[in-house]
Amino acid sequence: MDAPDYDLIFAARAALLADPLVAGLIGERFYDPPPQGDEAEMPYISLGPTFGIPEDAECIPGQEITFQLDIWSAGADQAHSSVECRKICRAVKNVLHNAELALTTNALVTLEMTLQRVFRDPDGITNHGVMQFTALVEERDPDHPDT
Repeated sequence: MDAPDYDLIFAARAALLADPLVAGLIGERFYDPPPQGDEAEMPYISLGPTFGIPEDAECIPGQEITFQLDIWSAGADQAHSSVECRKICRAVKNVLHNAELALTTNALVTLEMTLQRVFRDPDGITNHGVMQFTALVEERDPDHPDT
């Protein structure tokens, strides 16, 4: 059985990398964790904090899961300003907000973007987008079909 948060994040990552606009902006660069130091080619997306709280309804186990995606952009032209970072955030929102993702084990009930911030990191060069998504996931255990 896949943990609900893993199942959700795996499906979200797959949807993002399958989207032509997102893939055109970041390629395959979706990391957990991101490369250290100067190893990371920008732009890219990395998985940030994730947390879940129980959200059971009518004897159906569920979780409300919040996960953060960090968007990183630096370089010349649009990457120098926040334009590239904002384009990536917009593309990510278009893919994930209210998406109907098929999870491997569990069932997605809702998925919404609940926060977006774009700011320049303290290095004065890197643009950083922070996006939070909140989902309600019905937990299913294939070994126990009645749960």
